[in-house]
Amino acid sequence: MRPARFLFRRLATIAAVLAASAGPALAETSADRPGPDLRGRLYDWADGVLVVAHRACHAPAPSRGMTAALPENSLAALDRCVALGVDMVEIDVRRTADGALVVMHDATVDRTTNGRGRVSEMSLRRFKALRLDAADGGPAEAPPTLSEYLARAQGRILVNLDVKEPIAEQVAQVVLASGAAGQVLVKARAGADAAPMADLPVYSGLAFMPMVGAADGRGPSDVAEITARQVLAENRIPAIELCDLRRSQFKAVRAAARLARVRLWSNALAGKGLKGFWTRAWAGGAAADGRRTWARLIDDGVSVIQTNRPAALLDYLEARDLRGRAPPVVNAAL
Repeated sequence: MRPARFLFRRLATIAAVLAASAGPALAETSADRPGPDLRGRLYDWADGVLVVAHRACHAPAPSRGMTAALPENSLAALDRCVALGVDMVEIDVRRTADGALVVMHDATVDRTTNGRGRVSEMSLRRFKALRLDAADGGPAEAPPTLSEYLARAQGRILVNLDVKEPIAEQVAQVVLASGAAGQVLVKARAGADAAPMADLPVYSGLAFMPMVGAADGRGPSDVAEITARQVLAENRIPAIELCDLRRSQFKAVRAAARLARVRLWSNALAGKGLKGFWTRAWAGGAAADGRRTWARLIDDGVSVIQTNRPAALLDYLEARDLRGRAPPVVNAAL
């Protein structure tokens, strides 16, 4: 393992090169990338705050005239995200008993559909016969396969894949075959000794984001070194996802990410992303996913926020003029 000082010296060198060539190089273009160069914005750390809809836009958006709730991870919720102007949807990928990749958050279909059973124990045919729970008596739809979801999203919006099982190679194959690879972001947790994960063969040709920390709060202590190593990938990463980091750990990750001009991504839900007095004080599910949490994340330097309330977050960002313009880091010393 290389010492942290070596990693940070190399990181500083990379930062100097990026500074000398800043601008268009950070926002590469390609024919298979969506609309207003959303992928370019993702890679441009100075281009405003991006909104990621957790399990797509299932919540009502009354300020935009959308008053009905929709099933999470549904195609209807995807279409709503596009209509709202959300930057990215986050969806969950699992595999059926006969090897098909499908979009479903839970290990079972009990909570979100009219059926029961584990996804891993049912055939694709049985899975597609299910109907997602339709809110407010709206039309029910079958839960989508990953291929169906990517086809619907193609050219319209970025997609972040939360892969729930050790099926990364198959997921990568489906994404590359879909024609939508230029708008997909995959992610995985980076361990203490992991080489730059974006350069692994499985992620070749894809945008990759390492996750730093641990969901149980017992993540590795050397998060700065982990971050410094991950941003050295030749397959340039656009962001670091913060996972249950304590305040002191966050500051170290932020310093490494700044040197590399890489975005910080945080979940705004209670108990996710960052730890500290503000998450404890405002914990309580959706109550934590609101203006005070968003303001603190942005002031701390987070520029990609994953939320269950994408329309409300868009309203907030537009009111603060933070769409397309990077905010100052108010809490730089904290």
